[in-house]
Amino acid sequence: MSDQPRRPRTSGKPYRRPKKDPVRILAFEALRAVDERDAYANLVLPPLLRKAREKEGPENFDARDAALATELVYGTLRRQGTYDAVLSACVDRPLGEVDPPVLDVLSLGAHQLLGTRIPTHAAVSATVELARVVLGDGRAKFVNAVLRKVAQHDLDGWLERVAPPYDDDPEDHLAVVHSHPRWVVSALWDSLGGGRAGIEDLLRADNERPEVTLVARPGRATTEELLEEDAAVPGHWSPYAVRLTEGGEPGAVAAVRDGRAGVQDEGSQLVALALAGAPLDGPDRRWLDGCAGPGGKAALLGALAAQRGALLVASEKQTHRAGLVARALEGNPGPYQVIAADGTRPAWRPGSFDRVLVDVPCTGLGALRRRPEARWRRRPEDLEGFAPLQRGLLRTALESVRVGGVVGYATCSPHLAETRAVVADVLKQYPDTELLDARPLLPGVPDLGEGPDVQLWPHLHGTDAMYLALIRRTG
Repeated sequence: MSDQPRRPRTSGKPYRRPKKDPVRILAFEALRAVDERDAYANLVLPPLLRKAREKEGPENFDARDAALATELVYGTLRRQGTYDAVLSACVDRPLGEVDPPVLDVLSLGAHQLLGTRIPTHAAVSATVELARVVLGDGRAKFVNAVLRKVAQHDLDGWLERVAPPYDDDPEDHLAVVHSHPRWVVSALWDSLGGGRAGIEDLLRADNERPEVTLVARPGRATTEELLEEDAAVPGHWSPYAVRLTEGGEPGAVAAVRDGRAGVQDEGSQLVALALAGAPLDGPDRRWLDGCAGPGGKAALLGALAAQRGALLVASEKQTHRAGLVARALEGNPGPYQVIAADGTRPAWRPGSFDRVLVDVPCTGLGALRRRPEARWRRRPEDLEGFAPLQRGLLRTALESVRVGGVVGYATCSPHLAETRAVVADVLKQYPDTELLDARPLLPGVPDLGEGPDVQLWPHLHGTDAMYLALIRRTG
């Protein structure tokens, strides 16, 4: 029997093996992991990129290939809502009836056609070739037919066809044009306080690729050292921040490899700095990070505490995340302790600490630039699931701080149900508290609102949408 593949019976043309494109195959594998395993692209991509470099060799998979693969994955995830609306107009059945792997290939093709500068012919042919490799010839024909319809218009042309007019349905218009679920658009709009320009600027910022931001951990590294890296510039607001403007690889930075510096959004840095700078009544010897995993804020807090001779206790409920915290704090210049404990069932006596930070679990709607797939996974009902935990952690924090001490309540979500509503509800139970004005503790940062709490925004500050309220125990 011959080892040669047979020709398809319905074609007079000789059979041609599909050409494997490692960049697009990698992008497809990443999207399948996100879809099938609820994985996050920022966790899936690095090992896939390493594997591709090892398999193909640096001459066949270089930095430009890695950059293209990254853009294909993140761009497709960010614009998924828009591309779904376009593909719905090009497919003769509901998208829910299209096999998920086929839909991933179609979305990759749509992004190349509508969201990149790849020429139309190259975008269609490369995606059809990918389909032949991962789906087979039959479904590749379907992909080809659909993408040829997509290619008939550019993005603006399609948005005129598939997005409802703004005046008829503002939220649905913004949802389609800017690729966010309608309920997220509504929630963000409420948090901003109205106005079309602000919400459009925010939604656009959510769809932009964020810069990599490093933190020089005090006493262990300096910004001057980090600024020696290629394309490194100072941060916007934090004195410890350095931005890699060309999407540099943090693992290539010696201070990051050594743990003396880390990758940390400037919003997270500002939260830690504000808590550390809040005025206290009395001693300043014991600090607590009550939700410490994976350890970024704990590492910065530990370094700041060390400068004052204070002890940091970093508590994290999940054992494996507590291990990440310990790794981040390893080499801290001052005393620290990492424990695996439930923040709502404290392993310490009430009033044990002078400063307490609780960066509570949340929907993550403030970090959609970095985790674009989160916008499609979250549902409004998720808010109800987080609410008891957020309130419980803040109550524990208030009970853990001594009279005269300060609690920082932080979350990476601007949703009012996770920010001001939580603080207002809990403080009703604790009349011997006062909200501090957090704005002076973020010197130089503009557009901080009326206070006393602070909400950061991607479109205004170039940070994740971190929220911070500072609370002092008065009795």
